[in-house]
Amino acid sequence: MTLATNTTLIVVLVVIAVVVIAALLFLARNRREHKLEERREEAGEHRQEAQTRERRAEQARLQAEEQAERARKEQEAAQAAEERAREVDPDADESS
Repeated sequence: MTLATNTTLIVVLVVIAVVVIAALLFLARNRREHKLEERREEAGEHRQEAQTRERRAEQARLQAEEQAERARKEQEAAQAAEERAREVDPDADESS
């Protein structure tokens, strides 16, 4: 082999090495971007689930508050009825 052939061979090998390294870097970057996109999608799904659960929890809280208000009103009505019964009952103990 002559010096020119050796030099050409070295240049070709260096070019091939650079192309292979560039291809590997490109593939690694694409894989990383793909994984990031998958993680973004997963995070979006988790956020959507969290929002759905938050809406359900808020609805349950509002229903509980409404039920508690109905129970409070019912208790007040029961107490008022009991008070009227004591006022009307001739046998009720006046001292209590």
